[in-house]
Amino acid sequence: MAHLPKPPRVVRKIRSAARTFLAHEATSGIILMAAAALALIVANSPFAEAYFHALHFATGPVLAPAIGPMTVHLWINDGLMAIFFLFVGLEIKREIVDGRLASPERRRLPVIAAAAGMIVPALVFLAIAGGNPAYRSGWAIPAATDIAFAIGVLALLGLRASPALKLFLATVAIVDDCGAVAIIAVAYTSQLDLIALAGAVGVVLLLLALKQRRVMAIWPYLVGFVALWWLVLLSGVHATVAGVVTAALIPVTKSPGMPEAAESPLHQLEHALSPWVAFGIVPLFAFANAGVSFAGISPAVALDPLVLGITGGLFLGKQAG
Repeated sequence: MAHLPKPPRVVRKIRSAARTFLAHEATSGIILMAAAALALIVANSPFAEAYFHALHFATGPVLAPAIGPMTVHLWINDGLMAIFFLFVGLEIKREIVDGRLASPERRRLPVIAAAAGMIVPALVFLAIAGGNPAYRSGWAIPAATDIAFAIGVLALLGLRASPALKLFLATVAIVDDCGAVAIIAVAYTSQLDLIALAGAVGVVLLLLALKQRRVMAIWPYLVGFVALWWLVLLSGVHATVAGVVTAALIPVTKSPGMPEAAESPLHQLEHALSPWVAFGIVPLFAFANAGVSFAGISPAVALDPLVLGITGGLFLGKQAG
C-alpha cells in the first residue's frame, strides 16, 4: 500500500505548535480574554451596529413565551451556558464523590464563601443606591459571580494557580449562581409557569430513577437534560439551572485507585465536553456579553446611584465578601 507523503516541515511545525498551544492550561483563558477584548473593540467601532444586530437576530421558533423569540444572544446565555454549568457541575460532583470535596468540612467553606459573596455585594448596593425606592429592587444584580470569566482569569495563571483554588472558585460560583437563580425566581419573575415547573420536576424524578437503577448509558441523561432545559426555560426560571441539576444526577463510579473509571457516564461526558466548553462555549459567551458600548456615557450617567451601586457591589462587595 502506498504511503502518503509527509507534509512539509513547516506544516509539521505549525501543527505541533498548535497542539502545544491548545493543550496548554492557560490557553482557554487567553482565548476568553481575547474574545472579551474583541467584543469591546467591535462594540465601539463602526461595526457596532452589525455586532448588536447579529446578537439580537431571531433564529427560530418561540420556545418560551415569557422570553419571546430565541435570539443568538439567548441561545448563548440560556442554551450554551446550560451546557457550561453541566460541565462544571460534573467536575464538582466528581470531586465531592471521590476527590478534594469528599469531606463535609471542605464543602462547608465554599458554601460560606458563596453566601458572603452574595450578601455583602447586596448590602453595598443598598447602602449606595437604596435611598431611591426605584433602585432598591436592583440589589440582586451584583449578587451573582460571573463564573465563566472568573475561571478564565484563573486559567490564565496556568500552573501557578493550584487545582484546589480553581475547584474552590468553581464551587463558590456554582453555589452563587444557584442562589442568584433562586433570588431571580422569587424577586424578579412576575409569573412562573407552574405546569412547566411540574414537568421539570417530573424529568428530575425520571433522571433520579435512571441513577438509582445504575443506568450507565449517557444518552438517556442527555435526553433528560434537553427536556429539563426546555421545561425550566418555559417555566420562567433561568435555564442554566438545568445543567447543575442534571450534573448532580449523572452516575459516577467510585472504585479504589480509580475514582474516574472509564465506565462512569460522568467521566465520559466530562472529558467529551471539556474542549467544547474551553474553546467554544466560554469564548462565545465572552464575545456576546463583553461588548459594552461607551457611546453616550456621560459623567452624570457614570455617577448615577444605580451605576455606582452595581459597581460598588461588584468591585468592593465581592472582594469583601
